[in-house]
Amino acid sequence: MPEPAHGSRPTLEAVAARAGVSRATVSRVVNGGAGVRQALVEKVREAVEELGYVPNHAARTLVTRRNGAVAVIIAEPEFRVFSDPFFEQQVRGISRELTAHDTQLVLLWVEGPGDYERIGRYLGGGHVDGALAFSVHNDDELPSIIRRAQVPAVFGGRPGWPGATAGLAVPYVDCDNRGGARAAVRHLLSLGRERVAHIAGPHDQTSAMDRLDGYRDVLLDAGPGLIARGDFTEESGARAMAELLEQRPDLDAVFTANDLMASGALRVLRQRGLRVPEDVALVGFDDMTSIAEATDPPLTTVRQDIEGMGRLMVRLLMRVLNADEAEPGAGSTPGSVITPTELVRRASA
Repeated sequence: MPEPAHGSRPTLEAVAARAGVSRATVSRVVNGGAGVRQALVEKVREAVEELGYVPNHAARTLVTRRNGAVAVIIAEPEFRVFSDPFFEQQVRGISRELTAHDTQLVLLWVEGPGDYERIGRYLGGGHVDGALAFSVHNDDELPSIIRRAQVPAVFGGRPGWPGATAGLAVPYVDCDNRGGARAAVRHLLSLGRERVAHIAGPHDQTSAMDRLDGYRDVLLDAGPGLIARGDFTEESGARAMAELLEQRPDLDAVFTANDLMASGALRVLRQRGLRVPEDVALVGFDDMTSIAEATDPPLTTVRQDIEGMGRLMVRLLMRVLNADEAEPGAGSTPGSVITPTELVRRASA
């Protein structure tokens, strides 16, 4: 039985000889192909381990037409990515699921307009098998860049950009933003609160607009001065809270579109001498435990499974990639996945 020469790299032929199978069988097992009996699969894997065989990436790419890498694109600048724990949790879920699929993660983010050309060149260069994009704004160039690069993609968040619903299948993963917002407002009303304000997120992101719509679903006749807008950052929550108190000093509850803005709102309420929840009840959205359990008092919030949604994005992308490789008519294009939300009651409401 031939052994690789000392210092040389083990070959497919050496693995085939050690396992007692054909080279084609080894290739199918190593590259994840189907149609090999389990007993032979085990023999090949044992031979691979014994010989220390490492697949040649370039050769493997020619066989599988896969690069074994996926681009994760966050349509936000670096300071937002590293200051908001939402992104950390979503990337963690994506990374863990890609690892389970033996696929590398390539992280990209958008610092400014000049980055779009760079990202487009990279995607179009055939370096990755697909893309996962989230925090996409409605006027963002990213969807059209991905489409021009002809890279399979899954989006985090309901698409809201022009053309996204014009008969085009756009796979995406999102939570029930509108239903979660309704649950938050109904909870505040159940406590006897009568003047419930809302700190909304950016008007160019569907998650923020869906949460605003959920607030309005319950409070159809919300009075004037009860809605202010932030940008999902803590400082914008503080500014919006100050604005609301100027317009409606009689408010007795606030629903904020995320936990970071809720923490900023809480800081301003305490600075103004208002007790939470005695004077003003407060509910956030996301259930970022690093924020919600660290505030004083701990924050009542709407939970979404952020890490789980990252995992779902990867699974959906793998279905898209496998559908592309299947015979025509063998499957259908995967659609959207909407995950549930739930209210987590803590001391702020």
